[in-house]
Amino acid sequence: MDTKKILKKHNIRPKKNLGQNFLINNKIAQRQVKHADIQPDEKILEIGGGVGTLTQELIKTPGKITVIEKDPKLHKILKKRFGEKITLIQGDAIQTDYGETDKVVANLPYQISSEITFKILKKPFKKAILMYQKEFAERMTAKPGTKEYGRLTVGVDLYSNAEILEKIPQTAFYPQPKVMSALVKLTPKNPKYTPKNQEFFLDFTKAIFSQRRKKLKNAMKNTRHMLNPKPTKKTLKQTIKKLDKTTEKRPEKLTPSQIADCSNKLYTEIQKTKKQ
Repeated sequence: MDTKKILKKHNIRPKKNLGQNFLINNKIAQRQVKHADIQPDEKILEIGGGVGTLTQELIKTPGKITVIEKDPKLHKILKKRFGEKITLIQGDAIQTDYGETDKVVANLPYQISSEITFKILKKPFKKAILMYQKEFAERMTAKPGTKEYGRLTVGVDLYSNAEILEKIPQTAFYPQPKVMSALVKLTPKNPKYTPKNQEFFLDFTKAIFSQRRKKLKNAMKNTRHMLNPKPTKKTLKQTIKKLDKTTEKRPEKLTPSQIADCSNKLYTEIQKTKKQ
């Protein structure tokens, strides 16, 4: 059934505060599901079911489909359309414990893209096929030294390989967003580096990229208050000395593994100080 007709029938106006831009191109939904390569009995999660444009393609697969939808009106429509064919959860995807899942296939509400992505990445999964704003997708897949490269790139790289599958025009959505979108495939990986503490690593990355164009040693000095545990000035000085030439580079020039090495050395020095 046509997405616009469903919205009109139920007198639903897209809510900007929920980032509601509904996919109206069925062929794109079909390609998105095809990219997921869903196998029998795999647990599939869709976040933000809307009126079911993507859901109606997912139920054609042999997977077990769970859909999370926050909007009560849309939840009601999904329940009426798909009934027992899906497991339907009404709630905020960031707050909801959706249990184990094999694959995530979703057109994410753009304003929660970062939060929901890291929630997905931190749990076991086989593959995710997700729709993002094009600019966000380019930041996820950027290379060191480019203007798009930043803490999002480094954070995503810790957990997965990210690949842009295709770019999607504004006309594929209603209402039309101001920017293009992109389909991204996330595949879990065993990283070449291991942070001693993942949360500290992510905080460290966020801190140094807030001053991406300064030398790393200056960025570290200026942002130590952003870290938990917070290093003393003495601890920071010792770490910078151990890192040597690396701290002369800008954060935007460092690879994810170099950033992890810096984070690990600082975290180790902080733990040493605690024991003294």
